[in-house]
Amino acid sequence: MSSESLERIARNKNVARAAARQLSMEQLHKLSEVIEEVIEQKKDEERQRQDEEVQKERKRSEILDAISEAGLSVDDLVLDPPRRKRGRPPKNATKA
Repeated sequence: MSSESLERIARNKNVARAAARQLSMEQLHKLSEVIEEVIEQKKDEERQRQDEEVQKERKRSEILDAISEAGLSVDDLVLDPPRRKRGRPPKNATKA
């Protein structure tokens, strides 16, 4: 079954019912279990992503506080902005 079919089933209740009629009760229960596992996995991944964002923001805040306590600003840490190369690279150039 393609992802397009799954999306179509997920978006339309009548399509989902028609697809479910083709399955036995055992298959429906198994499908329900699999979907529940996928939902839990997605929830765990989202929680983990949010935790990582919180930790990242905490570290960022700690670093900014340390910079401020040292009497510096973020601009003091950046010496020169990187220069961008202009133009297109040669056609035969290989990336190193």
